Amino acid sequence: MTAVQKIKVLCVDDSALIRSLMTEIINSQPDMTVCATAPDPLVARELIKQHNPDVLTLDVEMPRMDGLDFLEKLMRLRPMPVVMVSSLTERGSEITLRALELGAVDFVTKPRVGIRDGMLDYAEKLADKIRAASRARVRQAPQPQAAARAAAGQPAAPMINNPLVST
Repeated sequence: MTAVQKIKVLCVDDSALIRSLMTEIINSQPDMTVCATAPDPLVARELIKQHNPDVLTLDVEMPRMDGLDFLEKLMRLRPMPVVMVSSLTERGSEITLRALELGAVDFVTKPRVGIRDGMLDYAEKLADKIRAASRARVRQAPQPQAAARAAAGQPAAPMINNPLVST
């Protein structure tokens, strides 16, 4: 009998308290585990390479790089299911809509630390969203120019490998 693979989650948040809280919540679920945590997207980028997580939880406001900027780069270069976790992501907010446009699978607001009933509800909500995200089929985001050409009904420009321009 083979063991069921647990959903590997990477938590990215600049708050050590929130990272600790989310780790506790996620690791208490029988079907998921936190494979790593990161205080910012630059650290997260390396941890993604090392751990190959199934789902990423991502804060919006962080030092060194904004969560939305990181989400946009991530979806273009290495698409994966992302659940946005922030005090800024409330249903209908402009930032939430932008995150969903960029490829986030779902969002959840940060918990209010110290309210026990709220924490239990939050733990259940977060776990459900991570489970759903792990089943999402995430596609690579199109390059901005290619998307604009496709929308205009023009063929995508061919890729040219020019060593003077390419990085």
